[in-house]
Amino acid sequence: METTTPRPLPADPVREARIRELSRAHVLTSWVAQKAVDPLPLAGGEGSWFWDYQGRRFLDFTSQLVNVNIGYQHPRLTEAIQEAAARITTVAPSFYEESRAEAAAAIAELAPAGMSKVFFTNGGAEGNENAIRMARVHTGRHKVLAAYRSYHGATAGAIALTGEARRWGSEPSIPGVVHFWGPHLYRSEFHATTEQEESERALAHLRHTVEAEGPHLVAAIILETVVGSNGVIPPPAGYLEGVRALCDEHGIMLILDEVMCGFGRAGTWFALDHWGVRPDLIVFAKGVNSGYVPLGGVVLSDEIAATFDERPYPGGLTYSGHALATASAAAAIRIMREERIVENSAEVGERTLGPGLRDLLGRHEIVGDVRGLATFWAVELVADRQTREPLAADKVKAVQQACVSRGLWPLVMGNRVHMVPPCVITHEEAKEGVAMLDEALAEVSA
Repeated sequence: METTTPRPLPADPVREARIRELSRAHVLTSWVAQKAVDPLPLAGGEGSWFWDYQGRRFLDFTSQLVNVNIGYQHPRLTEAIQEAAARITTVAPSFYEESRAEAAAAIAELAPAGMSKVFFTNGGAEGNENAIRMARVHTGRHKVLAAYRSYHGATAGAIALTGEARRWGSEPSIPGVVHFWGPHLYRSEFHATTEQEESERALAHLRHTVEAEGPHLVAAIILETVVGSNGVIPPPAGYLEGVRALCDEHGIMLILDEVMCGFGRAGTWFALDHWGVRPDLIVFAKGVNSGYVPLGGVVLSDEIAATFDERPYPGGLTYSGHALATASAAAAIRIMREERIVENSAEVGERTLGPGLRDLLGRHEIVGDVRGLATFWAVELVADRQTREPLAADKVKAVQQACVSRGLWPLVMGNRVHMVPPCVITHEEAKEGVAMLDEALAEVSA
């Protein structure tokens, strides 16, 4: 990819102050106590960079919420949205509409064979909600198994599927959800010492959980193909294949949540392409159009789609397949093909980002583990490499602040620094980002 030269706006402290004042008075910010935070007002962005009203620019290694895969203000994508708005801005789901049809066809073409229909939602959480509804209606069963190390969204059903602590504040939630431990060798729940052991023991644990819950009552198992906000954890060899075989054995639907890891983030169109597993339902959002307009959805297997040939699907959304959103998705997929953005993500990860981050293991004692692929990485910070005790929150915060002071904006989750830049990032920008993190780690270690 060509290096983008950012063009920051001149400093505008008056405008920044007004944005802060209005936001504090009227905007409820998600996931935080309101008096504890003071978010940075953003003024603009281009490519892999964004800038503020103080004239500072930052190399973005968050992709906002791991969704700006195509980069900020891609001129061809913004133009496509403008053209769509000039044509027609919104069409109810009860009509056919050109951009909706084109986006669905483009997405289905990227999915495994035998998955040719798409149901559109406004985002990933709604996608997961509808995926479990589809699985339940199709099977006539009610239980859904989800991993503890997972995040599937914050709507009522999606937050129940979520295994990590963000679900606690919404409990009690919908019935029928059962959690299990997925594989993660660095923090194994199964006392494994190799990837093979971890895969085999995690599969045995999942089998025992299915058996304990009654296989005839389990509608679906839902997994993030690559665990995202809970650590960027690719599955070990054989695990997804084993889950697929277990589902086939008992007539259970396999749902793969590709909201974060799809559309180039893992260096392939869908992360599942790395393992060659065909699920029954794929949930997507985020990277499908890089968040330029809210959009998510579910890709259905032909078998599940056939369930609704003669019976109505018991669900719907006013903005399902919104005309501007689907126009942006169709355009984004076309642009990503023509500009080889998925290939760029894979190449930067393999040649620059991955090797650079792994090198940090030998340079800093507080780096306990580095894992990921393409433009999807996590650097886990520890107080002790032997015990793997997580680094204290104040020191993790210090690493984040040291990055920001150097012009790098990382995504910090727990004791991890997630390095997830736009998929359009160049090799030079990737090197620059790793170098700034290297300096920040050295500063905090000292």
